[in-house]
Amino acid sequence: MSSKTFDDLFNGPDISLEEMLESREERAAMQQDLLHADNQSSLLCATMNIPGPVKTSVKLEEIFKTITEAIEQELTGISPNANLYWEKNTGLEYYLLLPLAPQELKSKMVQIEEEHPYGRLVDLDVLWQEGDKIKSISRQELGFAPRRCFICDKDAKECGRSRAHSILEMQQAIAEIVEKEEELKHG
Repeated sequence: MSSKTFDDLFNGPDISLEEMLESREERAAMQQDLLHADNQSSLLCATMNIPGPVKTSVKLEEIFKTITEAIEQELTGISPNANLYWEKNTGLEYYLLLPLAPQELKSKMVQIEEEHPYGRLVDLDVLWQEGDKIKSISRQELGFAPRRCFICDKDAKECGRSRAHSILEMQQAIAEIVEKEEELKHG
């Protein structure tokens, strides 16, 4: 892995834990507002899965845009009821409110997570409103395996909870994924 790829990915502003928690609250409020406005639709909330204090940079935004383009391609012919792209220092966020069943939307998103070269770098959460509760659907509920760790290929949530890998190790693994894809694209 070249240090240039690493530097290009992680040269954005450092974010504090307080800013991340505030952003998480804002995201939850946005999800709630969108689903309250149209409780018959499913909501896709896409965010980058980037460990550490840097959540955005020009390079990360380029990667995120390729993912959002893949999402839109996968959903060709389905008109969203809302489409929002939010650029924040705490990370890019993309919302689509769609007239699809949550299971159908999640299946399409798992396909992107599994097959897109940058699929491991993004979380594609599917939510819907049931009564006055907002629910989400997991990969396992649809019979898919849990997300794999960037580094050791074990269950990513287990590695995250146990802090099995350092932030630097995870950032280096992300840089390797990006570098590998760029080498494939540019020969």
